[in-house]
Amino acid sequence: MASSSGTKKTTSRRMSRQQTRSVEGPNEDDSEVVPSSLSSIVPILRVAKEIETDNPRVAYLCRFLAFEKTHMMDPTSTGRGVRQFKTYLLHKVEREDAETKGKLAPPGQDPKEVRLYYQQFYEKNIRGRDYTKKPEEMSKIFQIADVLHEVLKTVLPHGKLDPEMEIYVKDVERIRQQYERYPVGVNPSTMELPEVKAVVEALRNVADLPRLPSTSSLPSGSSVTATERVKSSFDILDWLSSVFGFQKGNVANQREHLTLLLANIEIRNQETENTTELGGATVMELKGKLFKNYISWCNYLHRKPKFGSSPGFGRQQLDLIYIGLYLLIWGEASNIRFMPECLCYIFHNMANELNEILHISVSAVSGATYQRTTRDEEYFLREIISPIYQVLLKEVKRNKGGKESHSVWRNYDDLNEYFWSDRCFRLKWPMDLKADFFRHSDTTKPANMRFNQTVDGKRKPKTNFVEVRTFLHLYRSFDRMWIFLILAFQVMVIVGWSPSGSLAALFDADVFRSVLSIFITSAFLNLLQATLDIIFSWNAWKSLKFSQIIRYLLKFAIAAAWAVVLPIGYSSSVQNPTGLVKFFSSWAGDWRNQSFYNYAVALYLVPNILAAILFLLPPLRRTMERSNWRIITLLMWWAQPKLYVGRGMHEDMFSLLKYTLFWILLLISKLAFSYYVEVLPLVGPTKLIMEIPISNYQWHEFFPNVTHNIGVVIAIWAPIVLVYFMDAQIWYAIFSTLFGGIHGAFSHLGEIRTLGMLRSRFAAVPSAFCERLVPLLNKEKKGNYLDPTQERKNIASFSQVWNGFINSMREEDLISNRDRDLLLVPYSSNVITVIQWPPFLLASKIPIALDMAKDFKGNDDDLFKKIKSDDYMISAVIECYETLRDIISGLLEDERDNMILEEICRQIDSSIKDKKLLSNFKMSELPQLSEKLEKFLKLLQADEEKISEAQIINVLQDIMEIITRDIMATENQVLETAHHGSKEEQRFEKLDIDRMLEKSCRDKVRRLYLLLTVKESAINVPQNLEARRRITFFANSLFMTMPSAPKVRKMMPFSVLTPYYKEEVLYSEEALKEENEDGISVLFYLQKIYPDEWINLQERIGDTIREDTIRKDREDRENLQERIEDTIRKDREDREKAKMDLICEWVSYRGQTLARTVRGMMYYRKALELQCFLDSAGDNDIYGGYQSSDLSERTKKALNDRTLALADLKFTYVVSCQVYGNQKKSDDPKDKSCYSNILNLMLNYPSLRVAYIDEGEEKVNGKTQKLYFSVLVKGGEKYDEEVYRIKLPGRPVDIGEGKPENQNHAIIFTRGEALQTIDMNQDNYFEEAFKMRNVLEEFLKRRRSQRQPTILGLREHIFTGSVSSLAWFMSNQETSFVTIGQRILANPLRVRFHYGHPDIFDRIFHITRGGISKASKVINLSEDIFAGYNSTLRGGFITHHEYIQVGKGRDVGMNQISLFEAKVANGNGEQTLSRDVYRLGRRFDFYRMLSFYFTTVGFYFSSMVTVLTVYVFLYGRLYMVMSGLEKEILENTSIRQSKALEEALATQSVFQLGLLLVLPMVMEIGLEKGFRTALGDFIIMQLQLASVFFTFQLGTKAHYYGRTILHGGSKYRATGRGFVVFHAKFADNYRMYSRSHFVKGLELFILLVVYEVYGESYRSSSLYLFITFSMWFLVASWLFAPFLFNPSGFDWQKTVDDWTDWKRWMGNRGGIGIAPDKSWESWWNEEQEHLKHTNIRGRLLEMILAFRFFVYQYGIVYHLDIAHHSKSILVYALSWLVMVTALLVLKMVSMGRRRFGTDFQLMFRILKALLFLGFISVMTVLFVVCGLTVSDLFAAILAFTPTGWALVLIGQACRTLLNRVGFWESVKELARGYEYIMGLIIFMPTAILSWFPFVSEFQTRLLFNQAFSRGLQISMILAGRKDKTH
Repeated sequence: MASSSGTKKTTSRRMSRQQTRSVEGPNEDDSEVVPSSLSSIVPILRVAKEIETDNPRVAYLCRFLAFEKTHMMDPTSTGRGVRQFKTYLLHKVEREDAETKGKLAPPGQDPKEVRLYYQQFYEKNIRGRDYTKKPEEMSKIFQIADVLHEVLKTVLPHGKLDPEMEIYVKDVERIRQQYERYPVGVNPSTMELPEVKAVVEALRNVADLPRLPSTSSLPSGSSVTATERVKSSFDILDWLSSVFGFQKGNVANQREHLTLLLANIEIRNQETENTTELGGATVMELKGKLFKNYISWCNYLHRKPKFGSSPGFGRQQLDLIYIGLYLLIWGEASNIRFMPECLCYIFHNMANELNEILHISVSAVSGATYQRTTRDEEYFLREIISPIYQVLLKEVKRNKGGKESHSVWRNYDDLNEYFWSDRCFRLKWPMDLKADFFRHSDTTKPANMRFNQTVDGKRKPKTNFVEVRTFLHLYRSFDRMWIFLILAFQVMVIVGWSPSGSLAALFDADVFRSVLSIFITSAFLNLLQATLDIIFSWNAWKSLKFSQIIRYLLKFAIAAAWAVVLPIGYSSSVQNPTGLVKFFSSWAGDWRNQSFYNYAVALYLVPNILAAILFLLPPLRRTMERSNWRIITLLMWWAQPKLYVGRGMHEDMFSLLKYTLFWILLLISKLAFSYYVEVLPLVGPTKLIMEIPISNYQWHEFFPNVTHNIGVVIAIWAPIVLVYFMDAQIWYAIFSTLFGGIHGAFSHLGEIRTLGMLRSRFAAVPSAFCERLVPLLNKEKKGNYLDPTQERKNIASFSQVWNGFINSMREEDLISNRDRDLLLVPYSSNVITVIQWPPFLLASKIPIALDMAKDFKGNDDDLFKKIKSDDYMISAVIECYETLRDIISGLLEDERDNMILEEICRQIDSSIKDKKLLSNFKMSELPQLSEKLEKFLKLLQADEEKISEAQIINVLQDIMEIITRDIMATENQVLETAHHGSKEEQRFEKLDIDRMLEKSCRDKVRRLYLLLTVKESAINVPQNLEARRRITFFANSLFMTMPSAPKVRKMMPFSVLTPYYKEEVLYSEEALKEENEDGISVLFYLQKIYPDEWINLQERIGDTIREDTIRKDREDRENLQERIEDTIRKDREDREKAKMDLICEWVSYRGQTLARTVRGMMYYRKALELQCFLDSAGDNDIYGGYQSSDLSERTKKALNDRTLALADLKFTYVVSCQVYGNQKKSDDPKDKSCYSNILNLMLNYPSLRVAYIDEGEEKVNGKTQKLYFSVLVKGGEKYDEEVYRIKLPGRPVDIGEGKPENQNHAIIFTRGEALQTIDMNQDNYFEEAFKMRNVLEEFLKRRRSQRQPTILGLREHIFTGSVSSLAWFMSNQETSFVTIGQRILANPLRVRFHYGHPDIFDRIFHITRGGISKASKVINLSEDIFAGYNSTLRGGFITHHEYIQVGKGRDVGMNQISLFEAKVANGNGEQTLSRDVYRLGRRFDFYRMLSFYFTTVGFYFSSMVTVLTVYVFLYGRLYMVMSGLEKEILENTSIRQSKALEEALATQSVFQLGLLLVLPMVMEIGLEKGFRTALGDFIIMQLQLASVFFTFQLGTKAHYYGRTILHGGSKYRATGRGFVVFHAKFADNYRMYSRSHFVKGLELFILLVVYEVYGESYRSSSLYLFITFSMWFLVASWLFAPFLFNPSGFDWQKTVDDWTDWKRWMGNRGGIGIAPDKSWESWWNEEQEHLKHTNIRGRLLEMILAFRFFVYQYGIVYHLDIAHHSKSILVYALSWLVMVTALLVLKMVSMGRRRFGTDFQLMFRILKALLFLGFISVMTVLFVVCGLTVSDLFAAILAFTPTGWALVLIGQACRTLLNRVGFWESVKELARGYEYIMGLIIFMPTAILSWFPFVSEFQTRLLFNQAFSRGLQISMILAGRKDKTH
């Protein structure tokens, strides 16, 4: 990645100021407070700050120059913030003028001072520094030199330099030009790579390119004249820039981009490493990838690609020019990058222009003349991009901020698809701005117009497709599926209706004749499809090709004809009946006598037969669809309209057979179940019901003469029909679970899932590691596991990565120091004769061996056999012996001491060899020796200042004494001699203690100590669950199938891109300590949630402080006495600050922060550096170890430079911080904190790059205009340093959705051939980063289908499931989706898309086809999945890989989860309307279309149908109960025994209970953790009410999906990713769930009550409960789940507070500026926002749906005792009279309160008294005279309550009308009354349960069982009782 742009003033140029911050204190950096309109003076102020300490006087002169420039740029101080800045700078300059003095010249001689300082600076930093410093360092130096030069010219009398200074200045310019030619600004070593040099040379081949004359005049504001641009052309990109007018920043950016691309491809293509020139194959490969879409576009439009050729230019040079031109266009296209074919059009014309220039230049030799001039650097942006951007802007204004219908404005797709027709060439070139594409009647915009206001004027037609809000899109997009299901249902009903009811009835002539009627149904369904095509595309007809319109009309005409012909034919065929067998046997011989209907059917089926043939021949179909031959296009025209995308998406034959088999099995199961369980049992009762005569209705029946009781039949069959259409979703869940589980098992998932399994297979792990993750030159060695040398080399290589992995977990505080030591594998193993396994494998082996040996009675052979039976034990014994020998030998300084040691070792070795060990040595004394050794090793491990030499000598002497006197059976002569000869002096007194302080020696001692002392406790190492999971997954993945790893040089280069807005970057100290309402801080919370990790952090902090203290003490030991107390105190403060910084990081790395994401992604670079070492190191280096390698400094520097060069070449990380520039200038503390934290990330990670949208200002004709830039910055010494700056045509996020626009503006700064998209809530792991080069090989791997993947899907681990049950449910659900779910989508179903997860994109493929997401407002709300749709439609191929994983966070609170589900449901609603779903649904083959439907929008539609089924069932039963039909039927003797009616909904309750979502979870947990664990987890989830949670979320999905399709209103919902589990107030829950759950739940509650009350007289209650159990469960879930899963939801004090808060909220009046959470009125208005902007169809539908509430009143009033069994319509009319009277009374009371409540209190009381007396009088009359009963009163409540609610709903839909007639306030007050009642009903159960303390404890246990099982203090956290001693 670059660090300089190759521009002069790139290091600190910045234009992001909107307002000036007030500057307090002298330490504020001037350059950080510059207004945006004065950005050009920033470099001067930066230089002043830089040289201030070196020469304050020159710094003052720089600031003075800045002040003068400021005054010249804005003399009247009219710019925003300019006046304050000038005042501040003037005061500072005046102060410094008085205070500063020159250092190099006498006072008053400023010119001389500057001159001398310039010379001094030149000599120190520039002279002789050619190619010795990094480009970014030199860029900074040149900037300082430029400013000093400018200051010098300013202070000199005439601004003229003397000759000596001119020489200096020219030399600076010469060296600058050398550095500016670096296309890659990473470090100088990158330029030394031969491939980079070759690319640079090829790009500099410009000698024969024509030099065009410069333009005579340039637009104002152009910073570089065209003449200068021609002169400075030193490569192809510069030349293109001068010809076409590209920006300098864009040129520099694409120079680096192109250089890196070509260098990487060259490296991959070359066998040797010494490339001298760029290969032709490399350029051709890049050209082929980059222009594949352009060539396809040209062929589609029958145009010739504009790749010219000329004898005057080489092929490679021309190709580089075309590639450079395309990249420059793309790099400056801004929002137009979302329109790939528009870019093709621009390139096509510019390439044509280029060809003219090049051909003219060649022919100029022969005398031809052609006048052409260069263009200024903003020409391309101004003349080409900006006009198209303005079209986008005008169209998006029609959207009204997402509130307008999609059909009235053109989105990105509409405008891009304009270029799919040759009509686009009418735009001409240069583009005609009067062309229809650009022309709008609203050419001028009023000055006071807001951005989101609508734009008037004639709207342009949509292109090819219109997004209309209707559910019929589901039928239009997936018509084949619906036709199949409807026809299958028809066949089942016909067969079931036959006398036998068996499938054999098909062979009956009459039945078969009836079955043939399905073709009539099919004809009418096809007619519906043709009609919808015409209606839905009406707004696009003006843009359609004539052939498409003809096709639509012909389709309609033919469909209509079949709809007439087939019924007529069928009616005639009744006279010629034929059975199935007879039909086929007689067809050939008796064809003349067949009925007309049979011929018609045969003809009708011809297109289907042809389609089936093509389905079985996918290569033929693919070839035909992709063909651009006109004859083929004509043949395919009828099958599907020719479209640029969606052609040839068919899979290979093997893949097709796999997913076809899957769906055939599924459909057989589904249809069999539907027939035998749903349809057949209902046929018999239905026949009986249709024959029962019913005349005794219990209400006024409007249609008493309807035959066959058709109303009852509809009521019974409607829910079953809905279940029939929905239950395929259940079958999909079952089959995907089975197939996914089998696929996972064959992929070796879960083979190592416990530490025991890991230990048993660890010996094979190093070999598997080397086979998978280490590139081997000699492939034959791969299988040679038994070769000891190779095995040791494998382990040495493995240890580098394994130890890096273990150390990374220690840095993350997942393991302790002890765990780390037990897990590490020694780097240096060449001195030990056995393999050194990690100590956790060897734990207890030495103590066991000692126990075996001390009492052993057999011979040596038996002992050795016993020890050798355990490979780890023999390894541990030998290692201990050899290591102890080395340690003691290294300690001894005396030669004679060493001789004794050698003699002892010789004796031991010879005894083992001669098998006399047991006879020569007393094994019983070994435990005594072991104790002394432990003490000895413990002393050696002491800290440097605590180590005691005397104690070590004593213990060592004891050890030698035990060995020689007690253990050795015979005294050796040498030992005797040594002892006798040295009686005056003790042996073993001279020790080299300093050697023990070396790291390698201390590591040996620590390891030996662990081997001797660690016993059984190491079996559970590591104890941390996350560490265990990572270790086992990494080990398991090494045995999975993955591509071989290439060398780093040969690997595919990649980038990572993370979009960031305003989320947390790093938690501050204040944020950690801030307490919530329960007195809980984030820090306290995390200490309790992660207690072991907190202890590990404390241990690490102690180590850090100890190391710092030792280092400082060592530095200050000499002058310790002279240190003053201030210094000591400062050190203490520094330590405290360092400690707090570590704690802040610890907390941030456990949240969903940017810091966590950046740390994780930078592991890629860390892994690359280690891989570079392993690739280039020799065997000795590998044995020596990466960390402990004893290389010379020169060798290390060379290795390090090469490593950095390759890492920069292969990896780039860009974080797109959209508002970073605004945060930098903001006064808001949170914004300031975000800015400083992002800056710190850049400073800590030098290779991190941050892209942001900068805002600036410029004056045009005296008016200030906003400017916008894409800016890339990196970390400098103290501040960010600008790398590239590219001006934009406008604000990018004004056009599309925020996240995709944020990604799009930054994508130009990414590099490489692959791009990984990482969200802000993701993490990465060091060990997984090591597998990245294997994954990238998937792009290059040869496949059966000859297609390369365009997106690689990766597995995720959800890291937020460890505390609450909700987090656990969500984590399991998400985990099952990202594993088993996506596994089955990718293979065999072939419908995996991109889901916003860490997928890796083929970058070149996607940047030429619209990018990595879609961005149109609202319709592309779920922007990520549209990238997958787009990739598939454009011929892409998406895979899924599970041998690598990336971390991901999820929402953990109930409300956050619901917001997330709402957002996804909204997104799916918009997808249903989109052109992408329509095209995929229409162009996939039948079975792949089924996969696509049930895994995307079909899942949400099925969720909605599930809820709808309950409504249809209950309203059907309400009709039957109220009318008296159910009673009549059930009391009929012929049907009493049938239970079919009551069992009708058995299937849908399975879906409802959430088992659908649990099935894949159970399978995946079983696969990866064992099925016993899976079963346990499943039971615990049910006990924790997971079904309640999933049923509740079912309501969320259904509500938001349905509302989105009907009314729109989709928007991005920020869910928040906080830590602390907090209590949500009742009012918050009510606002969030009122419309989606509570209203619906209460409606179902009333339905169930009415059904129970009015049907109980003739129905057993047990039967009723059996039927309605699942519905009661749904009602309870919808009404009470938010309170059940609300922490402290049943705490009495919180309940009281919640009620007070809710009453206050309900009572507050609304108004302008009142937030919805402050007033019920404001919230109520916001809730109706969707109705304000919906169309008339949406309003009518709302009113029609509201009419269902009138059924209650109509039914119940006839059952009242006061009705006296009357069936007259007058009863219903009188009930309305009562309703109207009640409403009028309420209206009078509310009016009285408003008019008389304040001033005429007495009158108001009298009015209320009169009303009360009137009410009592009326009730008395009704009770006494009319026979009203108490039960009637309760019944009336049930009857009239829904009616009032219906009036409220209808009033909301007719708001405009009611406002005019003055009834709106009454509707509002009525609604407020209903809200009060609903709130009270919902709140009461919670309040009652809160009385009982045990309920709160039970709820806490329920919510936090996971935490309780880990011994966490959740109750203390929730209660806020802190442990004061922590």
